Amino acid sequence: MIDGTGIGRDEAVTDVSGRTRMVSLTPGRRSMPDTSATGGVMTLGPLLVALPCILAAAMGFVTYAPYGAEAAIGIAVGAAAVVAMGEALILAARPRLLEPVFGGLDRMYGVHKWLGISALILMILHDLVEPEFGRRVRETGMGEIAGDAGELVFHALIALVAISWFRRLPFTGLEIPYQLWRFSHRFMGVLFAVVVFHQFFIDVPAGVDPSLSVLLNVFGLAGLFAWVHTQFLAPRLRRRDFTVSAIGRHGDTTAVTLRPKGRAMRWRPGQFVFFSAPEAGLSEPHPFTISNAPHRDGTLTLSIKGLGGWTRRLPGALREGMSVQVEGPYGRFDFRRGGTRQIWLAGGIGITPFLAWAESLAESERRDIHLVYCVRTPEEAIGLETLQVAARNPGFSFEVVATAGDGRLTADRLIASAPFPVGEADLWFCGPTGLKDGILKGLAALGQAPRRVRFEHFEFA
Repeated sequence: MIDGTGIGRDEAVTDVSGRTRMVSLTPGRRSMPDTSATGGVMTLGPLLVALPCILAAAMGFVTYAPYGAEAAIGIAVGAAAVVAMGEALILAARPRLLEPVFGGLDRMYGVHKWLGISALILMILHDLVEPEFGRRVRETGMGEIAGDAGELVFHALIALVAISWFRRLPFTGLEIPYQLWRFSHRFMGVLFAVVVFHQFFIDVPAGVDPSLSVLLNVFGLAGLFAWVHTQFLAPRLRRRDFTVSAIGRHGDTTAVTLRPKGRAMRWRPGQFVFFSAPEAGLSEPHPFTISNAPHRDGTLTLSIKGLGGWTRRLPGALREGMSVQVEGPYGRFDFRRGGTRQIWLAGGIGITPFLAWAESLAESERRDIHLVYCVRTPEEAIGLETLQVAARNPGFSFEVVATAGDGRLTADRLIASAPFPVGEADLWFCGPTGLKDGILKGLAALGQAPRRVRFEHFEFA
């Protein structure tokens, strides 16, 4: 889910054994829902992207083995790098059809990140073990240009991937500004186009099986198409126009109510959207969870906390009647996929998906649900009216923990607060990782580990 910080995460699942998956998507600070569950089944996504890379490497080695082990290894790692880069660009396009395969957009972005890291390592290996065919290759003018292009783009690609990988500089506490990071990221497709050109025209020995080249061309062209779609087509095709109909402020949290200009968007409680306001000078899309249940008129509310430069500028830049853009919905954070007893645990602005869930509860709801909402002071709590209305449902209850006066939430207090055994319930979480880790560790020590843990990661600046 995405809370109201402008951060990005979509779905992650943890099991009680400590296996987790999370990813940051964008700055500002927001959290996205997670749909993994304790002991949940591994999604197919990572396997589907790994197999083509392995296949390319195997085909490269087998095809060029007659020319020596060094040449075969150099081609194998180079082929795998091309496929990994192509796949990374495809996932960056946020294809909705693939989201369920990965278990959520956050997981898809996580795989995207590791594809980039893998491509970087493979490119370095390809450069270190550069294939040499001697007189077995008939050199052409285009082949020489392709070879020079590959050398030229190699260092630039390493720099860009390194920037993406080390956005937070190790041991320094310094962070590359998101705008610079995002700007540099946009050149990845241009450099990848040179890689595709290199692979397409580089001279190879006569009589070599063309199957590998076909595979690499397919992933190369697919990656380029995905990049073009992301940069030039998606902003026009995916983004819907909305009007700011109301702006409310509660401390450092801004509630922005949006009314669709055209056909209403359909979403499920707990999903998130990418929001941008070009007229306000905030054209970079940031992800936020929709904090209300679906309405017939398509009106949606984003509760945005000022935790980064973008989100701090937002309240003063927006005004009622302004046109904004929304892309989505995304996410698979859905409590209806959980059991009959559920603990909802929210930290700070991580309350946003739970507000949408609470508002969506029907009188016929048969689940027993208890929400614990952690804030620093009582004044920081938002959406209490929504929770109070939801509490009319006999199966729903909630407690607000103001840590400045009540102390930190502990596993003992959570157990005492819940109207049913925590060990028999699913735990849904959205908020700071430290809160989640501390509670889960405490519950496990008390023998009250939840049946399943579904969380939403929250990280953006």
